[in-house]
Amino acid sequence: MKVYNYPSNAAEQRVTRIVSRGLAFDKKDVAAVSRICENVRKRGDEAVLSYTRRFDSARMSIKSMRVSKKEYADAAQKVDRSFKRALNRAAANIKRFHEQQVRRSRMQTDRPGTLLGQLVHPVDAAGVYVPGARGGQTPLVSSVLMGVIPAKVAGVKQVAMVTPPTKSGGVSPHLLVAAKKAGADAVYKAGSAWAIAALAYGTETIPRVDVIVGPGNIYVTLAKKNLAGTVGIDMIAGPSEILIIADKGARPDFIAADLLSQAEHDVLSSALLITDSKKLARGVVKEIKAQLADLPRAEIASESLDRYGAVIVVRNIAVAVELANRIAPEHLELQTRNPLEVVGGIRNAGAVFLGDYTPEPVGDYIAGPNHVLPTAGTARFASALSVDNFIKKTSLIQYTQAAFEREAPDIIRLAEIEGLGAHAGSIKIRLSR
Repeated sequence: MKVYNYPSNAAEQRVTRIVSRGLAFDKKDVAAVSRICENVRKRGDEAVLSYTRRFDSARMSIKSMRVSKKEYADAAQKVDRSFKRALNRAAANIKRFHEQQVRRSRMQTDRPGTLLGQLVHPVDAAGVYVPGARGGQTPLVSSVLMGVIPAKVAGVKQVAMVTPPTKSGGVSPHLLVAAKKAGADAVYKAGSAWAIAALAYGTETIPRVDVIVGPGNIYVTLAKKNLAGTVGIDMIAGPSEILIIADKGARPDFIAADLLSQAEHDVLSSALLITDSKKLARGVVKEIKAQLADLPRAEIASESLDRYGAVIVVRNIAVAVELANRIAPEHLELQTRNPLEVVGGIRNAGAVFLGDYTPEPVGDYIAGPNHVLPTAGTARFASALSVDNFIKKTSLIQYTQAAFEREAPDIIRLAEIEGLGAHAGSIKIRLSR
């Protein structure tokens, strides 16, 4: 992992390379996903089953696509108490945090003769995608909780979860127990783009939903992008990112471990340290080399750091903050003497982690705030998954005759400027009676 002094041409080139990764997609992948979505739209279950048998489990049948009551019961017997304890704590924390996001319908009558307001309602049905991750060998329990719980807190009546089956045609018992705990109404064994299309269009087995959320591979991402508008989506997510701002008092071993925690995700992941200490920079590089030696996914992490990693030395922490705002990372850690003095300057980040003992995995699993976050610089305008993703707001307007007549001339004038005579006419006819 290379150290750069900022500002410099070399540092600028490195930052530009990272910032401009963007969300570019291969045309072949785009075309392939488009074909998959259209096939599912036309053939429903038949298409979903065909793809599932080809890529995930040859044992799958339409009848076994929906997880049965027996599978839930069997799963509950296969997980240990320590998992249930951790699951219960995480679920409680996540639910408590998201309950604070709930909006209420409102009305106001501060202008004489008017009633203005907003009706807030949850969508009727939502879909939550949970990645299969290595054929089900690494069950992403946290993705279940982060997707299903906000939907149920919002008041969504029907929450369908989809996840790729294992080769044997099953689903990890940990995922099923988590789905039950979170409140999912049904779990379906389907993955990739065909699962997203099934949720968007509906099939004979998988119900149509109004909103789809959750992370996934490139095919999942492209399917969400392709079907946005047919169905609501949370975001177009890219590879994982972490940026750490640290001063001379930070621990190199902590920082190295946190950078590697994201670099191991994907060769396209980004891991950056920005510091005002050259000594810390050297220490972190040394620690990364040492920790890589014992990392199971060392090859992936190493390539990620080579392609999109950097240690950047700046003049002071204020410069570090401005550079971080420019990059707009998914995860931002502040390992400084007093992070609360720094956080006020942060404008663009998916989530901010304060202090030495708040590494990014705390947010992944148990803290409470959602871990589905904007990536690829989209934190400039996008936010974490929340209850808001599962609600819709309807405006409410009522005028008395007196209020109408008071504002009618201005409405007519604005309509006439726009050249919309019928708009003006709908006002004038009420003034003439």
